Amino acid sequence: MPHTVVSRRPRWWTELLLIVVVYAAYSGGRLLARGDVADAVDHGLAILRLEQALHLNAEHPLNRLFTATPALGIPADFAYATLHYLVTPALLVWLFRRRPLHYRAARTWLMVSTLLGLVGFTLLPTCPPRLLAAGHGFVDTMAQYSAYGWWGGEASAPRGLGGMTNQYAAMPSLHVGWALWCGVMLWRYGRTPLLKALGVAYPLLTVVVVMGTANHYFLDAVAGCAVMGAGLVLAGPVARGVDRVRDRVRDRVRERFGGGSVPGTSPIVSGGCETSAGERIPGQRARSASADDTPAPAR
Repeated sequence: MPHTVVSRRPRWWTELLLIVVVYAAYSGGRLLARGDVADAVDHGLAILRLEQALHLNAEHPLNRLFTATPALGIPADFAYATLHYLVTPALLVWLFRRRPLHYRAARTWLMVSTLLGLVGFTLLPTCPPRLLAAGHGFVDTMAQYSAYGWWGGEASAPRGLGGMTNQYAAMPSLHVGWALWCGVMLWRYGRTPLLKALGVAYPLLTVVVVMGTANHYFLDAVAGCAVMGAGLVLAGPVARGVDRVRDRVRDRVRERFGGGSVPGTSPIVSGGCETSAGERIPGQRARSASADDTPAPAR
């Protein structure tokens, strides 16, 4: 993974602000990306037919298993509704505190990939399996087990807030994409076998959960991984471009305010001047006149 090595830990408040701004832009863009429902259903059915032609249709057996077995379906719904929003931020904090030299590259990779996913939602609105007509054989486990959680029948959002999310943003699956990012971080930077094992298990578990709950097709998961791959390739150039812009802005500020003196900062007192011979800095220990004034013998 390309990474940028920084000399010091980033400032936590600037990082928090950046993450909040990017996520707000992503959430708002996701809502604005709502396309025509008929188009979204057509795209979903096209994906389903393609999977059936390729014998990749694992959603039906998993969904039937989760629907018939509450001991699997209920935990899967909780995992779908929570882990996406808990594990990813927790790993960002862990990287910030424990792996500051690699944090910026990892954060940039995640953000670039997330914005690429938003492009996918805009260009290809897709109806998830759970919202297809009942004749296609899928059951919305989030609705079936809604009495056990805080979500309602409309989406995995809290009850009454289903309208605040775009239910037709199934392609690509960023549940899978973010889980893959988390897995790579755990595998690469985890120091114990348990963390590395979780790095492998978490993305695989997420793929099973999103299909078993009928929230995504298998090809949505594949697209989520592809988006993360594209984000990985673009993360380095994006980080370098941001650095160049920041350096140019900093240089212009320095030019405007004269040699690096920026409003609110104290000017350099010496101004490049040197003390004359025999002068002492206040508080400096006095030395003998012979030591101060007598030049060293030539060698």
